[in-house]
Parts: sequence; C-alpha cells; structure tokens
Amino acid sequence: MDHGTDTPALTPAGRRIVAAAEELFYERGITAVGVDLIAEHSGVTKRTLYNRFGSKDNLVAAYLTERDRRWRSAVRAAVEASGSEEEAVTAPFETLRAWSATDTRGCAFINALAELPDPEHPAHRVATDQKRWLLRLFEELADAAGCPDPATLAARLLVVHEGALATRPLGLGTLTTATDLARDLVRAAVRARD
Repeated sequence: MDHGTDTPALTPAGRRIVAAAEELFYERGITAVGVDLIAEHSGVTKRTLYNRFGSKDNLVAAYLTERDRRWRSAVRAAVEASGSEEEAVTAPFETLRAWSATDTRGCAFINALAELPDPEHPAHRVATDQKRWLLRLFEELADAAGCPDPATLAARLLVVHEGALATRPLGLGTLTTATDLARDLVRAAVRARD
C-alpha cells in the first residue's frame, strides 16, 4: 500500500486529532502518550477520537501516514527542482536538510519502528513502507541517471540516508557528511558507466 498517496480526507476534528497526535507522539514517544492526552490537546472527546480512528494503533498509523505524505511531497518537489538527473539522485538528502531542521528527536519512522516492533502493527507497516518507498525512489533515480547498478547504489544511499537520520540528534553534523558521501557514490556510479 502506498501510504503517501491514499490518505482519506479528514474532517476538521480528525485533522486536529492527527496534529495533536503528531506533536505528542513525536515529542514524547508513542507508547508514553495515551488517547486521553491526545483528545485533550485536540479539543475533542475520546469518543470522537475512537469514532474517527477506532484505536490508538490506527491513530498512530494515521499520524505516520500524514507525515509520510508530507515527506514524499517534499522529496518529489526536490527531485523535480534538481538541475540534472545526477543531482536528482541525491535530492532526498537535500530535502532531509530542510526537513530535519525542526526535528529534534530524529526520524519519526525509525522511532516508531523502535517502539512498535510487531510487523503486524499498522504503524509498523506505514514506517517500513516509507523506507521501502525511499529505496525504490533511489533506485528509480539512479536508473534514470544511467547508473550501471541502480539497485546496489540505491541500497548504499538508503544506508547513508538512514545513518544520517539516526545520528542527527547527536549534533555531530553527520548530515553534511552523509550528503557529501551520497554525491560521491553517485559520481562514482556515473563514472563507472562511462
């Protein structure tokens, strides 16, 4: 399922609930936040929350789905704005630079995977789908740039990207290093083609 494109329309109350859930889940952790607090922060009753989402698990999935939709949109815009097919391959790294400027707790999807290890949890599926989407995107972009082994390059870029995300909260400046490394990997792959 492509969670980045199939989000159902939310009512105003549903949008408030997801916005409150996003703020609370991201800042405090998914397992640390209960539906009472989300209902209070969104100005709805618990009944309204459950009527709209059915369960906390579904609400967590909705929060990640909305975040994924915004991320994919930002990445696609960066890809489209790239000056060349080679630059497009590293566009997700440039998007990450702007995206992570306000994200103090690292990647919401990595955090969710750490908190929700059950692969049957709906939010776990959203988080893994987000990572698989990025891997496929790297491969498609590498193929369009004429890289001879786009699957291998995509896997390497995903590892570098996720490493940058995982180390971002440490304040070590690894995003710049990761972006430079990604560019070097792409240049090397393009040279191998020639």
